[in-house]
Amino acid sequence: MSDFENIVYEVENGRARITLNRPEKMNALSFDLLHELHEALWEADDNKAVHCVIIKGEGRCFSAGYDLTGPSPTTGRSRLRSEDNHYRGGRSVDDDAWQLEKAQRLRMALFDMHKPSIAQVHGYCLAGGTDIALLCDMIICADDAKIGFPPARDLGALPNNMWLYNVGPQWAKRLTLTGDSITGVEAQQIGLVLKSVAGEYLEAEVEQLADRLALIDPDLLSANKRIINQGLELMGARTLQRMAAENDVRGHNSKSALGFGKRVMENGLKQTLADRDGKFGDGMARVNGPEFRDERGHLKEP
Repeated sequence: MSDFENIVYEVENGRARITLNRPEKMNALSFDLLHELHEALWEADDNKAVHCVIIKGEGRCFSAGYDLTGPSPTTGRSRLRSEDNHYRGGRSVDDDAWQLEKAQRLRMALFDMHKPSIAQVHGYCLAGGTDIALLCDMIICADDAKIGFPPARDLGALPNNMWLYNVGPQWAKRLTLTGDSITGVEAQQIGLVLKSVAGEYLEAEVEQLADRLALIDPDLLSANKRIINQGLELMGARTLQRMAAENDVRGHNSKSALGFGKRVMENGLKQTLADRDGKFGDGMARVNGPEFRDERGHLKEP
């Protein structure tokens, strides 16, 4: 649909494809992009010709995270909005929670919609990128994809947290307490993704799964997706997402997070992130075997 500025939406052969389309920003998630994604997801869910949704990224990655330097939102505001009124910012604890929950409602369409979704992940899937991917019903990624949440090192807590339900408490803690990343191959081993394949086979792997879903009555797909998601709800998954947004406010009030803006003002965003992540070397965890590192903090073989 040509009306979208931040995504590409198309329907073909029983599937809707939604492409995050800000390659110059490594598909950083702005509020406008999230609003367009939300709109496209519910359109696909309403369309009887659609059996499933594929979400992927344009350019060299799925998404490198949230847009920390983008313009103010231009979409999703009430038609009643007026310059005469004073609106929420993000300075108070409650304002921060309100803003986080507002954005979360847009992402939660992936969990709430009736039809199944597949995340097609290549390159970086970091921070906010994982918030989108892990709310999808299935993730298929490239072997060399890089998946993690580096902002947990200094910027706050995770505003969505499906990690626990995919990998269990220990791996969820290992990755989110350090902000370290793992490869697509390792993500499959610990259950963070459904499957990892060589990059040249990624699109074909996703499309053949969509082919199979297209053979099933969408109402039956809905019944089988929703009973599993209701099981997750009984385990607290949906409530935990709401709690994760509020917990991120707690993270935003940590000493490191409160100093983040000042560091960006003084050094610029790129240098601030480089200073943070440089201390962690290559920023990678190792799923199999011991973690030996060289003097730069990069993993090496024993």
